[in-house]
Amino acid sequence: MPLISLQDVSLTYAGPPILAAVRLSIDDGERLGLLGRNGTGKSTLLRVVEGALAPDAGLVVRTPSLRVAALPQDVPFDLAGTVGDYLHAACGVAASDTGWEIEARIDQAASDLALSLGADLPTLSAGSKRRVLLAAALVKDPDLLILDEPTNHLDLAALEHLEEALARRRGALLFVTHDRTFLRHLATRILDLDRGVLRSYPLGYDAYVAKREDERIVEAGQAALFDKKLAEEEAWVRRGIKARRTRNEGRVRALEALRVERGARREETGRVAAQLQVAERSGKVVLRVKDASFAYDTRPIVAGLTATLQRGDRIGILGANGSGKTTVLRLLLGELVPQSGTVTPGTKLEVAHFTQIADVADESMSLIDCVSEGRETIKVGDIDRHVVGYLRDFLFTADQIRGPVAKLSGGEKKRLQLARLLSRPANLLVLDEPTNDLDLETLELLEELLLEFHGTLLVVSHDRAFLDNVVTSTLVAEGEGHWGEYVGGYADWIRQTRNASARVSTSPSGQKSKGTPKSDLAPASGGKRRASFKERKELGDLPAKLEKLEAEKDALFETMGAPDFYRSPAEEIARAKERLAALEDTIHSAYARWQELEAIVGTE
Repeated sequence: MPLISLQDVSLTYAGPPILAAVRLSIDDGERLGLLGRNGTGKSTLLRVVEGALAPDAGLVVRTPSLRVAALPQDVPFDLAGTVGDYLHAACGVAASDTGWEIEARIDQAASDLALSLGADLPTLSAGSKRRVLLAAALVKDPDLLILDEPTNHLDLAALEHLEEALARRRGALLFVTHDRTFLRHLATRILDLDRGVLRSYPLGYDAYVAKREDERIVEAGQAALFDKKLAEEEAWVRRGIKARRTRNEGRVRALEALRVERGARREETGRVAAQLQVAERSGKVVLRVKDASFAYDTRPIVAGLTATLQRGDRIGILGANGSGKTTVLRLLLGELVPQSGTVTPGTKLEVAHFTQIADVADESMSLIDCVSEGRETIKVGDIDRHVVGYLRDFLFTADQIRGPVAKLSGGEKKRLQLARLLSRPANLLVLDEPTNDLDLETLELLEELLLEFHGTLLVVSHDRAFLDNVVTSTLVAEGEGHWGEYVGGYADWIRQTRNASARVSTSPSGQKSKGTPKSDLAPASGGKRRASFKERKELGDLPAKLEKLEAEKDALFETMGAPDFYRSPAEEIARAKERLAALEDTIHSAYARWQELEAIVGTE
C-alpha cells in the first residue's frame, strides 16, 4: 500500500492551474526527485503532499499514522535557544527526557551537518540556520521526508554527508533540487512538473533527461501537425462558400472543436534567450598575486599565496563554509588589501560580479529600473534591445517587468540578477554561488554562456556538476590559510587528491605536501608507475561490464515502475529494492575504478 497517494488533485491561484488532475503514489523506500521550472508549482506540490495546503479538488490519501517531516525553502525569523534545544523540541521531547535513540539521531544529524549543539540560534548565519532546519527534519525520523532545495548553502563536505545520511535512512524521500550530482546519487524516480501536469519516470536522472528530450521532440511534432490541420481548416472555412447549405456542417463543428482544443493548449515556457557581453580584451596577465596573506584576528585565511591568473583562465574556488572563499575573491578584486604581499591587477579589466545574495538594495524598484540603470536599450551582441524586450528574453511577464522586485520568487530574483550581470560588458566574470535557486534549464544555459565566454572566470560554487562542466582548474582551501591549485574541476580534484594520498602512503618518507600545483602534476620521468597487463585488461573490460550493469538497472527500473509492481508480495518488492541498491553501488564503484585505471594509464 502506498504511504500517500494523490488522486486527480487540482489547484489554481490565478490563471492556468498550478496542478491539473495530478496523480501520484509514493511507496516506502522510494527517493523521488521533483523537477520543473521556477514558478511551475514544485513547492506548492510539496506542501500539498505534506498536508500544509489543501487542494481545490481531488483526494490526498495517507496511510494511518503517517509521519511526515519537511524542510521549507525559507528560514523563520523567530528561531531561539540553542541548536540542541531546537532539535530536541523537533523530536517532541525536552533534553532532560530524551531517550538514547533520539539522542543518537540528534548527534548523528549534528555530525552530518557540522552543527554545534550548544550554538545559539540567533547568532547563526542564514545558511547555518537552514542546516539546523534540515537536521530537525532528519531527527524526526519520518516515514516520508520532504526536502525543498536541501543543498543550498551546504559546502561540499556537508553535501556528501547529507547524501550518505539520506541514502542509508529508512522511509521515503521527496525532494526538489537543482544539484544534478545530488539527483544522480539519490533519485530512484524522477517527477516532472510542467504546465500543471505531473509525469513520473522510474529512471535515474540521466536516463530521464534523454527520455524527456525525446518526448519533447514528439510533442513538438504533434503540435506542429495539429497547427497545420487547424490552419488548413481555417483556410477552408474562409474560401467564400456562398450558400450555407453547401457547407459541410460536420466539418465546421470539427473546426470549432479544434479551435477550443488549441485555445486550451498551454505552451511550454520558452527558454531564456541571453548572451554575455564581452568587453575589450584584457591584458594577457589578469592578476598577479605574490606572497599574499590575510587573517581575521589570529585566524589565517590566506597564507603566502602566489599565483598568476592569465586571460582565459577559468578558476573554481572550493572550500568548507567559513574557509574564506569570498575573502579570497575580495582580495583578488582589490576590495581587501593583503596584510602582507601584493595583488597586482592587469590592464584593461572590466569586471562583472555575481554575488551570493541578490544585489538589489531597494526591492521596491521595478525590474525595468533595476536592469536599465537609466538606459532605454541594452546591447545584445551587435543589436540594441529595448529593456522591456530584453527582460522578456529572461521569461519575465509584462506585469512582473513593471512590478517591484520584492514580488519575485527566490529563483526569479536570481534570474533577474543574471539579467543584470549579462547586460554589462565584461572580460572578467566573478561568480559567487551563482547556482543557488536557479532551475536546471537556466543553470544549463548559464553553463553554455560561460563556455562561450572568451574572457576570464572566477567562480565559487558547491555545485559539483557545474564545476566539472565550466572550470579548467580549482583553488582549494586546505587549512591554515593554504590554498592548493589543481588542474580540472571537482572530479579531477578528487582524483588527484586520492592519487596523491596513495603516493604519500607508499612513499618511504610518508611526508604529505600541501596541494598539487599545476607544475607538479606531471610525474617525474623516473617515478611513474606503468599499468600492469591485468590492469590494462580490466580497463578494457570495464565499458562492457558497465553497459551490462546499466542495462540490468534500467530493466529493474522498468519493472518497478509498472502499475502492478507494488501489488507483488512484500518479499519480492524488498528483493528488487535490495538488488537496485546493490547495482547502484556496483556501478558507482566501477566508474571510480575506471577513473583510477585511466589515471594510471594516462601517466605513461
